[in-house]
Formats: sequence, structure tokens, C-alpha cells
Amino acid sequence: MGDLGWIFISTLLINNFVLAYFLGLCPFLGVSSKLDTSFRLGLATTFVMVVTALCAWILNTYVLIYAPYLRLISFIVVIACVVQLIEMAIKKLSPALFRALGIFLPLITTNCAILGLAIFATNRGYGLWQGLVYALGAGAGFTLAIVLMAGLRDETEMSDVPTMVKGIAFNLIVSGILSMAFMGFAGLFSAS
Repeated sequence: MGDLGWIFISTLLINNFVLAYFLGLCPFLGVSSKLDTSFRLGLATTFVMVVTALCAWILNTYVLIYAPYLRLISFIVVIACVVQLIEMAIKKLSPALFRALGIFLPLITTNCAILGLAIFATNRGYGLWQGLVYALGAGAGFTLAIVLMAGLRDETEMSDVPTMVKGIAFNLIVSGILSMAFMGFAGLFSAS
């Protein structure tokens, strides 16, 4: 059980997909303008990551042992199918969220964080439970990063930021500072 906890904490804080590996930057910078939308996209991405981890484990354990060269294309097909199901469910259950997410909802399909999750989990030889915890940690880390960025962007809208730095330049500066802050967790956990 301790191993699963370390996998979760490590993926959430130390090896955060957005702030340490720089995967999933497109939705991180594009959708993080509103807190509510960011949180919901984070939850949708987390769900896609968990389902992808489950499918990647099944594929890697039972199917791809006979054709390992099909691994990448198999993962892409699984991710595309899962995202399509999520998109249909959100469109039916929450049309306002569907409109708010706009183009970024179908872009979850091409979110490199999700493909990276499937590849990293199988390369590390994670079993079913380890892979699912890894996916939960990665999804929670993605959600944490995107919500933090949305909160900071929301806070700076009311601040007196120089015109030269407003917009994407400021967002990149803030994301760099967030990334450096998360690097501090690596030292915290390696000392204990």
C-alpha cells in the first residue's frame, strides 16, 4: 500500500506531467482562464487518464505481447475512443460546460499527457493497481496545475500588470515560476 501512495504523491507533485514533464501545455495555457472550466477539464482529463491506464494495461498484458509494434497506435485509438465517449457524455449532461470547453474537449485526444501516461506506465512495468494509481496521480496533478494557473490568471486580471507583460508572456512567466515551485517538492521528498 505504501508503494501506491508514493506513486500517487510522486506523480501528483514531484513528477507532475504539466510542470515537470511539460506535457499537456496546450490546455494548460488555453483553458486556464476560468477556474470552473479548468477544474471540470481537469476532471474530464483525469477520467480519460484512468480509463486509458486500464485499457493500456489490458492491451499491454493480453494483446500487445503478440504484436508489440502496435503499442503506440493501439494507445492512440483507445484515447480517441474514450475522449469521444466523454465528449458525448458532457454534451448531453452539461451543454454549458461543452460550450465553455470548446475546441479543447476534442483536443484531449491529442493531449500528449494522456499518451505519455500510457507509455510511461507500460515502460515502468506497472501492474493494474499501480497503473490506475499512477493515472489518478497524473490526473490530479494535471487538475492541480491547471486550477492553480486559472486562479493565478483570475487574480492577475484585477492587478496592475504592465501592458508589455500582459497576456501570453505573463502566463508563461507564471507557469515557469509554478514549475520551479513544484521542483522544490523533489528535494522535500528525497530528504525524508
